[in-house]
Amino acid sequence: MSHQWITVLGATGSIGVSTLDVVGRHPDRYRVFALTGHSRMDVLLNQCITHDPLYAVVSEAGQCARLQEQLLQAGCQTRVLHGAEALAEVSSDQRVDAVMAAIVGAAGLSPTLAAVRAGKRVLLANKEALVMSGALFMQAVRDSGARLLPIDSEHNAIFQCMPGNYANGLQQVGVRRILLTASGGPFRETALEDLARVTPAQACAHPNWSMGQKISVDSASMMNKGLELIEACWLFDARPDQVEVVVHPQSVVHSLVDYVDGSVLAQLGNPDMRTPIAHALAWPERIDSGVSALDLLLTARLDFQAPDPLRFPCLGLARQAFESGGTACAILNAANEVAVQAFLDRRIGFTDIPVMIEHALNSLSPEPVRELAQVMLADRQARDCAEQWLANQA
Repeated sequence: MSHQWITVLGATGSIGVSTLDVVGRHPDRYRVFALTGHSRMDVLLNQCITHDPLYAVVSEAGQCARLQEQLLQAGCQTRVLHGAEALAEVSSDQRVDAVMAAIVGAAGLSPTLAAVRAGKRVLLANKEALVMSGALFMQAVRDSGARLLPIDSEHNAIFQCMPGNYANGLQQVGVRRILLTASGGPFRETALEDLARVTPAQACAHPNWSMGQKISVDSASMMNKGLELIEACWLFDARPDQVEVVVHPQSVVHSLVDYVDGSVLAQLGNPDMRTPIAHALAWPERIDSGVSALDLLLTARLDFQAPDPLRFPCLGLARQAFESGGTACAILNAANEVAVQAFLDRRIGFTDIPVMIEHALNSLSPEPVRELAQVMLADRQARDCAEQWLANQA
């Protein structure tokens, strides 16, 4: 069997680390073409020494020179590049078979699109890319013949529960609705009056999953689920009313698909991102992920409940943005990124996050999207709007 060459965008984050764990278990199948990192240069250095990629990509020239020197001293031949153009190059190089798109936030959009346009097998962990560019992104997938495989545990679960021909339309294949599960995060039972005082450390202490700071805060506010609802609509060509969010505290059932004959198919597993990563890497085959088998007797019970709209207003804002169309989802995403960072920096309280997002959505009119430049303009305008709101609160 010949090796498959893999580029990992966002190698130093939690998804990137888990991807390299799976890849490292199968040296007969996979070789690392490129690893990219933004700030954790010590982690990227060790990853390069361990996995010996052809290329590493960093953000700035100074980082590039330092990392290249350290790698040469370690006897590693990896060539270090820097900047947005280099990210696109290692995503679209003709030698690359698959790209793990795991850069967090809007920064991941351009290299992910480069991989799509090059017709790669794209393992999509960067939900913001699809949220922001929606129809443009999916049209690029269709035009290039790229294979898009979802990495979010929920969308990967839905993919596994769907019939192979789901692209013919959900009604055509007998799907009634998609049930998107959510853990409810660390504040699922916190008194509403206490939410304004919660700290970034509390928001990042997810009960089930080990994740980065941004996605942890998104999970606590359930904006993560709002973004996933939008992503599910694009991935599976569903209307928002065909996607129902269900709070499932145990995070064992990763999502379900309800069929018109009364059947409901679910994908279950321990909460470990190596499962969807291994599934997407090997699809349609199966490989060992390193994840232990699910013990249902130990789990004992599975609970489900409806999300509280008062506790989780971000979920409603995401539905509203998708239904508004055009650049509304790009505005939603950008305002949320600014709000989450402001919360992590202790500039605003947790309950200010949806207030800030709603302000941006109400202040900026969504425009029809015909090209990527319009999406990026809306992203910048929403960030400016959110920063202005912050300045006015000071």
